[in-house]
Amino acid sequence: MTENALTTEFNFSLPRGFVDGEGTLHSQGKMRLATARDELLAKKDQRVQTHAAYGALVLLSQVITQLGTINQVIPEQLEGLFSQDLAYLKAFYNRVNQQGHALIATQCPQCAAAFDMDLTLSGES
Repeated sequence: MTENALTTEFNFSLPRGFVDGEGTLHSQGKMRLATARDELLAKKDQRVQTHAAYGALVLLSQVITQLGTINQVIPEQLEGLFSQDLAYLKAFYNRVNQQGHALIATQCPQCAAAFDMDLTLSGES
C-alpha cells in the first residue's frame, strides 16, 4: 500500500462483545467507511421513520462488514448489543468517518509525552 492510499476498512474490538442466539461471543470486527448511500438508506428505512433512534442500528449494519464469524450484520442482531458496545460502535463510526482514521491524540499522565493511540484498542477489556 502506498503512503497516499486511503484506508477504507478498520478493525475494532468490542468492550463486551455481541452474544448471538446460539451463545457465541463475537468481539472482533471490521467497519468500512460510510457512503452517502448508507446514510440515505438508513433515513429511508421504515423502522427509522417510526423510531428515529433505530437509524444508528440500520447505519451500523450497513458499515460493519464483519462481526466475529458474522459476515452480514443486520439491524435486528445489533438490537442485542450491550449498551457499552453500542456506544463504542457509534464513537468508532464517528471517529473513522470524520477523521479518516482510528487514532486519537492523547498524552501520558506521568511524563506528559503526546502520542496517538489506536481507538481500536480502546474497546478491548
